[in-house]
Amino acid sequence: MANKRNVITTRILNLPAGEINPAIIGKDLAPTGINLVKFVNQYNDMTKTEIGNIIPAKVTVYDDQSFVINLKTPPTAFLIKKAAGIKKGAQKSGHEIVGSITRKDLEKIAQTKLPDLNTTNLTGAMRMIEGTARNMGVSIVD
Repeated sequence: MANKRNVITTRILNLPAGEINPAIIGKDLAPTGINLVKFVNQYNDMTKTEIGNIIPAKVTVYDDQSFVINLKTPPTAFLIKKAAGIKKGAQKSGHEIVGSITRKDLEKIAQTKLPDLNTTNLTGAMRMIEGTARNMGVSIVD
């Protein structure tokens, strides 16, 4: 009979790609009992080509202290801020414009986010990203 592993916890962490250390993730993952150095090495190896981006990791921890890392696409707000060249969004959503992105940038962001969205339609994905941009105070220019 096969040895079945039971899931202890699943956590999603937004981490800087290729640049984490045990101190950054300790408060989130140390209580699970996994080997933090092994996690850091595995995550950094998986994301070394994306340095400078925030890459969310879905971490599933099992009762034998093993873990599985599933990488997600960067957060939409991060991609919009990067494309617009801004540090943060508007303080009053809908009342101020802090930057702008082009339709081409919007399409590129939508293509990047498409695997994690609940649509397979690029036009629908672009509308979702456009709504997030509008709430952040970023306008879309043609």
